[in-house]
Amino acid sequence: MTSQNTWKATFTNWPAGIPRRGILVNSLNESTPFKAFMVKEDTLLLERTNPDSLGARFVLLGFDTINAVKFIDPLKESVFTGAGFVGKLSQQ
Repeated sequence: MTSQNTWKATFTNWPAGIPRRGILVNSLNESTPFKAFMVKEDTLLLERTNPDSLGARFVLLGFDTINAVKFIDPLKESVFTGAGFVGKLSQQ
């Protein structure tokens, strides 16, 4: 499975226990905070937390440009195992 397909599957099947917000890091190493998103075919629409310096409130991205997603909310291990991850997180 390619990275593009992995990211598309992640956003299309977003786990219910994870709020639909976070920080997306793209292939240019730019971070985009978002508070909501929508998916259409091979495109992701992010609703920014705050407008950027040019006033943009929404961003359209191809799934092939995503490098990472950072979660900003505290989450429990059970949320990740429910999303298919295996292993253990630290208990701290």
